[in-house]
Amino acid sequence: MTVRTHFEVGQTALTVVCGKEYLDTVKDAVFRAREILESKIAEDPFFGITYDPYPPKEGDDPLIIRMCQASESAGVGPMAGVAGAVAEFTVSEALRKGCRHIIVENGGDIAMSSDRISHIGLFAGEKGFEDVALEIPPTNGICGICSSSGKIGPSVSFGSSGICTVFSENVILADCCATALGNRIREGTPEEMSASAESICDVEGVDGCLCVCGGRIAICGTVPELVRGSFDDALL
Repeated sequence: MTVRTHFEVGQTALTVVCGKEYLDTVKDAVFRAREILESKIAEDPFFGITYDPYPPKEGDDPLIIRMCQASESAGVGPMAGVAGAVAEFTVSEALRKGCRHIIVENGGDIAMSSDRISHIGLFAGEKGFEDVALEIPPTNGICGICSSSGKIGPSVSFGSSGICTVFSENVILADCCATALGNRIREGTPEEMSASAESICDVEGVDGCLCVCGGRIAICGTVPELVRGSFDDALL
C-alpha cells in the first residue's frame, strides 16, 4: 500500500510517498545521511557555512565528495546541495530494498524513482502560475527535481524569482544548480532569465531548467510537460 507521510529530524523535513513497507528503510537512510553530514561539519565547520565551491578532501564520504563536486560545477557552496543529497541518499536506499515507486521531497527538492506517471506541483507563488504541475513519466532510475525561490521558503537565495527548478539524474547537482539559477535572477527581465537558464543548462549533467519571475517563464533544455492540476499547498 502506497502511503504519504511527513516526518522531521533536526533541520530535515521530509514528505515521502512510497510503499508502507519501506518507511523504516527511509527513516534509517535519513538518519545515516545526517550522520555523514554532521560528522563532516564537526570535522570542518567551514564546509557547513561557505557559499563558495569547496573541494573534497582525502577520506571524505562519497556523499560529501558528490556535494563538493556539485558545488564546483554550479559555483555555489556544498550545503546548497544538502537537501538533494539527503533525498537522493534516501531514495537510493529504498531502491536497494526493492522499492519501485518513491518520491522524497525535502525543502522543495525532490528525488524520485517511479514505475508510473507522477504529477509534481510547481508552486511559484505568482499570479498566472497557480495549479501548475509537472507530469513526470516513469523514470529509468533516480530523477532529481530541485527548486529555489527568492520569495518562498527559508533557504538562502540572492535572487528574486518566484521559482527556479532544475532537472537532473544527479539530484545533488540539480539542487546546487537550482540555487545558482535562483541567485542569477535579480531583475527578472526576459534577457536575464533566458541567459541564466541557458548557462545552467550548459552545466554537464543538467537535463533542463525553468524559472518563473514577474509573470514570465523561461525554459531551457529537456523539461517535463507542464499541465494544469490542483494540489494542496500543505503537501509541498
